[in-house]
Amino acid sequence: MPGRNSPIGVFDSGLGGLTVLRALRELMPSENLIYYGDTAHVPYGSKSAQTVTRYSLDIASFLASKHAKLLVVACNTASSLALPALRRAVKIPVLGVISPGAQAAAGCTRNRRVGIIGTEATIKSGKYRDEIKKNDPRIRVYGLPCPLFVPLVEEGWWENEIASLTAKNYLSPLRNSGIDTLILGCTHYPVLKPLIQRAMGPKVRLVDSASAMAEQVREKLGETGMQRTGGKGKTVFYASDDPNRFRRMAKNLLGTSPAAVLLKKFD
Repeated sequence: MPGRNSPIGVFDSGLGGLTVLRALRELMPSENLIYYGDTAHVPYGSKSAQTVTRYSLDIASFLASKHAKLLVVACNTASSLALPALRRAVKIPVLGVISPGAQAAAGCTRNRRVGIIGTEATIKSGKYRDEIKKNDPRIRVYGLPCPLFVPLVEEGWWENEIASLTAKNYLSPLRNSGIDTLILGCTHYPVLKPLIQRAMGPKVRLVDSASAMAEQVREKLGETGMQRTGGKGKTVFYASDDPNRFRRMAKNLLGTSPAAVLLKKFD
């Protein structure tokens, strides 16, 4: 049975969920963390709901076998498509990134016009729209898929001309929509925040769900009496493909390379 010293399990389709991991580490330095990046199957956003759910269930089962006390679905696509199945499958709390991001956006918009960018699957699911309207049904929501952003991040193309032109081309419809708040509806996207901000202009506030997600995790652990106190937490990393590349690329998101990344594949 998981206890207070058990790790928080975090997973994503690849590197993007490291933005959530970093927020968790900054907010709760005593917690042990275990991260799984499904680099063999990235990106999730162009795959079917059944496929994303199957991948997510495999990972959740693995993290539960490592005695995770709580599961953070750091992937927006998996949060959109697989959350109910995950909550049925494991006996620990499962939190997705959509609700915290939607709440944050609803709380900061001034003109009640909110944009969402994400993978095709995330935007098509309508989960962000539904969560935003739960907070304020008067908010107008504008969704826009940006499927090339994930490969750009996975390749480390964050500040080159290709990335800049891609951002400008994708985001021009939203820039003309009058939104004052834009949700980065994929955990890969905060890496591109400077490009996205330049494309949208200084008056549009960007909402990154990582910090809101970390706050929700801390609140949940407090409610269940499962917070770890004292000492410095450890982090263990797993990837489903090419751990050495994952380790090199992770340095750009975490500021330091993981000491080791372990390979874990599923049949």
